Amino acid sequence: MTENNKQTEKAVIVGLCAASMDAREHSTDETLEELEALLETAGGECVGKVIQNRHTPDPRTFIGDGKTQEVRALIEAEGATLCVFDNELSPSQTRVLSGDLGVRVIDRSTLILDIFADRASTREGRLQVELAQYKYLLPRLTGMWGHLVRQTGTSAPIGTRGPGETQLETDRRHIRRRIQKLEEEIAEVMKTRATARRQRQRNEVPVIALVGYTNAGKSTLFNRLTDAGIHANDRLFDTLDTTTRRAAINESSDALFSDTVGFIRKLPHHLVDAFRATLEELRYADLILHVIDASSPNWQEQARVTDELIGKLAAPETPRLEVFNKCDIEDVDILPHGDEIVAISARTGFGIDALLEKIEEVLGLGVIHATLRIPYTKSGLVDELYRAGVVSNVEYCDDYTQLSAALDPRTLDKYKEYVFEMK
Repeated sequence: MTENNKQTEKAVIVGLCAASMDAREHSTDETLEELEALLETAGGECVGKVIQNRHTPDPRTFIGDGKTQEVRALIEAEGATLCVFDNELSPSQTRVLSGDLGVRVIDRSTLILDIFADRASTREGRLQVELAQYKYLLPRLTGMWGHLVRQTGTSAPIGTRGPGETQLETDRRHIRRRIQKLEEEIAEVMKTRATARRQRQRNEVPVIALVGYTNAGKSTLFNRLTDAGIHANDRLFDTLDTTTRRAAINESSDALFSDTVGFIRKLPHHLVDAFRATLEELRYADLILHVIDASSPNWQEQARVTDELIGKLAAPETPRLEVFNKCDIEDVDILPHGDEIVAISARTGFGIDALLEKIEEVLGLGVIHATLRIPYTKSGLVDELYRAGVVSNVEYCDDYTQLSAALDPRTLDKYKEYVFEMK
């Protein structure tokens, strides 16, 4: 019998709902369910959940001494080795709770950063996650190194007296240097992206960004639209590294689709900042497809979180379509509808044609069938038309080349002086 070397870590998850906290930071049954899913994504197992209700967070233990003892008893009863808090803890609270509970204590932000570190596969993704981790770690060093501070002083050996330098200060200096280096490397990534963006703009290929709450089905929709074949599993944060593919909107127009990292409630702001190099694509997108999981009972809250982050990252004038996905699931009784709403199932293909038609309408990519007469002196334009549209018929006349093509309005406008007939 072969034993699995990697054992699943058992954890108790804890949340606080305090009247003095911002309502968006409250822990609820729904946020603890989401935290449990995050824990499973990281390879752990939830063996117990605790929610504490009090007026204000306890400055020492966050949840109060009595509730801390209750959590400790649950941890011991279940044999847990980890406690995960749904709310962000201060460094001192993390240290105190670890001692009081007798196990490692982490918060939601640490767990998300851990998942991102495990999932990032490209150099760009790893740089961004490492930057977020260091920015999160820097203010927490005091708590981590409090018992290891080594400072020379009057009682130090001869030749070592003086101000010296603590291990804490050494580590801070090292981390700041590393943060600066990572920011420089990410800046280079952004330059490369800017060069590629300018090339796309010269080629006049519209960019469509897929955004949404984690596990809303963005990657499945991306595969359906582009045949990209990227992994699309039913788990949180399955996509971290942005993938861009070209795909046809209709017989005359292509677009570039970008699949982006999913959003989630209480996403660490350092992570959003670090991923700006990737999410910067939202600012320059011609259209945003906000993918919403129509089967989730919490879709409205998930959509609000995504809208809030889009508002920070995207240009305000960028058009958006709300794409309600998973409409094939039985729990979805009423299909959403409206001018800027499309109901689909990326898994089955339901509604995809309607989505493409809506994209075509918003971006002005309708098909116009035209007959053009290009003088032989402008023969290079014929090659351009072959690349820009679908040329269906060509005739060579005395002074010009006559061709029939299906073109989008923007392309047709460039050749309007050569248009002989439109249908």
